[in-house]
Amino acid sequence: MVSEGQTRVPARRGPKNKLALLGGEKAVKSEQGDMFTWPIVTDQHEQAVLKVLRAGQMSGFEVTKEFEKKYARALGRKYGLAYHNGTAAILGAMYGLGIGVGHEVIAPSLTYWASIVQAYTLGATPVFADVDPDTICIDPKDIEHRITARTKAIVVVHYAGMPADMDAIMKIAAKYNLKILEDCSHAHGALYKGKEIGTFGDAAAFSLMTGKSLAVGEGGILFTDDRKVYERALLFGHYIRHDEITLKELKPFAGLPCGGFKHRMHQLSSALGLVQLELYPEAMSEIDKAMNYFCDLLDDTPEGVHRTAGIRPIRPPKGTNTTKGGWYYPHFKYVTQELGGLSLSRFSEAVCAEGSICNPGANSPLHLHPLFTTMDVYGHGRPTRIAYLDESVKIEQYIEALPVAEGINHRVFEVPWFKHYRPQIIEEHANAYKKVVENHRELLADDTGKDTEGSRKAGSQIGGYSSFFSS
Repeated sequence: MVSEGQTRVPARRGPKNKLALLGGEKAVKSEQGDMFTWPIVTDQHEQAVLKVLRAGQMSGFEVTKEFEKKYARALGRKYGLAYHNGTAAILGAMYGLGIGVGHEVIAPSLTYWASIVQAYTLGATPVFADVDPDTICIDPKDIEHRITARTKAIVVVHYAGMPADMDAIMKIAAKYNLKILEDCSHAHGALYKGKEIGTFGDAAAFSLMTGKSLAVGEGGILFTDDRKVYERALLFGHYIRHDEITLKELKPFAGLPCGGFKHRMHQLSSALGLVQLELYPEAMSEIDKAMNYFCDLLDDTPEGVHRTAGIRPIRPPKGTNTTKGGWYYPHFKYVTQELGGLSLSRFSEAVCAEGSICNPGANSPLHLHPLFTTMDVYGHGRPTRIAYLDESVKIEQYIEALPVAEGINHRVFEVPWFKHYRPQIIEEHANAYKKVVENHRELLADDTGKDTEGSRKAGSQIGGYSSFFSS
């Protein structure tokens, strides 16, 4: 059964169905044009940037304030504070929330490093939790047993555009009086049960760099409804705006950046951002339509019959009013048992030979990196992860196995991120996947089963389609 408005793409037979990897014709034949070009730059963007450039306002903040207010209003939050990148926005949010020396911060191991490494700057200790294999977001069932008297906050990453299970996470935070920091860098415009992500936590931060679904060039932004969080963030890295500080407890420290940081957003980015806020909803809708069409062509039928064995889209269930927004960095699950044990790396190689995009894995799990096991970053004489804790604390107490995160690079893969709803091109890419699935047995004989673990290094660029991990 095919969803309304869709066409069943017939399986190819005969010589034309021979895998391209083995000498056959490619499944993807159409010119791709701007199907993967991002961001989409219009004359409106160019004129907005030129206006700031010609006025010599690149280092001001009036355009930035307008951008902050417009974005905060659209999201439904009281305060927005723009940054030169998402990494700084997360650092500012951490400081704003009061994270500091001796605190522990729980975060998923499967994420880009800039979701959590800033904790070191503040003297805090990252604590890693495993991820849910169905959403590849932090697993709520792996959070509560990690909470100690030192735990201050939970960083929730809406990974690869997929909203995390906020109902369960918010219950845990309320039970233990913990702060929630949402890292929304992958999920601009995504909804969780009808409510936009970035509106759940005590603070939320978004990266806005060029590869993200809402892109302004380089930039980031913090949101909160708490005046104290906002003013602490101003105090920490926005010294030029200390006239906004009103709280009696903070006023004596105004005048200099109390964290020693200069976090101001470049106003060319702010100007671009104002236009993006106007145009993004339409662009997001187009992406959502295109990506769901691609997934529908490959996903199970409504009756539960596998339309395409071995692969499953990672997307919210239909009818839940939960969405992936701009679908940044879209992923599928890989079920090797349904394809005779074919390795993901060999499957990916065959799909790419057909002219489509199939990148094995995701970020490498952070908890295995030496930065979190042995490295002494600042010269404390012990691993930085425990440097601000009592001398009796040993690093071994923080090192443990996280099986889902450790095996994820064998179980998921990145698919094309379509920016336009063009059915013929999308169907060709879907056919590439179907063709490999239907002929997978031909790949088993010379499948070396090479390890895909670590094929995605933290911060690496993916493919050639402007899909980045950067925050």
